[in-house]
Amino acid sequence: MRQGRALRTAEPFGPGTSVVLLGLASAVAWGTGDFGGGWASRRAPVLGVSLIVQALGVGLAVGLALLSREAMPDPGAIVTSITAGVVVVIGILGLYQGLAVGRMGVVAPVTGVLAATLPVVAGIAMAGWPAASVLAGIVLALVAVVLVSRVQGEAGQRSGIEFALVAGVGIGCFNILIGFLPDGHVFGPLVFVKLSAAVVIGAIVVVGRRPFRVPRATLPIALVVGVFDMAGNALYVLATQAGRLDVAATLSSLYPVTTILLAVAFLGERVTRIHALGIAAAIAAIALIGAGSGGV
Repeated sequence: MRQGRALRTAEPFGPGTSVVLLGLASAVAWGTGDFGGGWASRRAPVLGVSLIVQALGVGLAVGLALLSREAMPDPGAIVTSITAGVVVVIGILGLYQGLAVGRMGVVAPVTGVLAATLPVVAGIAMAGWPAASVLAGIVLALVAVVLVSRVQGEAGQRSGIEFALVAGVGIGCFNILIGFLPDGHVFGPLVFVKLSAAVVIGAIVVVGRRPFRVPRATLPIALVVGVFDMAGNALYVLATQAGRLDVAATLSSLYPVTTILLAVAFLGERVTRIHALGIAAAIAAIALIGAGSGGV
């Protein structure tokens, strides 16, 4: 079933157009959510912010599923969704731990590239090689992810590569599993994705007795992050259902570009030469993938 969907190219908005637009939209939503999440996590416990984001996601997914009258996912889709929720939490916690104890200049790009490469390999395995321009765009996008994720780390600090590998595999497996959800099912599966993620985070808080209370002043931004995170997930699900998994995953993996641009606009951060090169590479990658997928 998934293989037949991956091979499909004709879409309502033109060949490949919707997967490109939806993939980019998910990158914008996820990047915005990450920017807000980073801001909130400076003022509140990470686990507390994450728990609010996931809990809000459950409520939004339930409401949207009811409003859209989406059918209940079958047992197989439910198991896939629960598994996706668990592995993405493992990936995110691995990323946070790696950034905390390792070199950010190693952890962030390794995580990003691995999270994008795994679904690319899966997409090629299921649907064959994409058009030459699309393949070139995918490779260039992976380079862009490395460049825009580069940050300075302290000299002599441990690399944290082991956490980056856990993070990349966890997030990459999430991206692959989402691609196996049946057509027409978006919000129903996301109920179980968010619910399982919230349960894992809640268990860590309870068992580990970790701080989780979010100050009232930070709560609104945490809720906004939850909305953008939910939007990013839904748009990514739609992207995987609109076209090739490798294209959807690659475009959505460009979310760090959004985060960097927001940091420049609102926090006055400076764009380094490496970041500027990464942004340029991302733009070129989008153009190549869009041209090879039928244009945007």
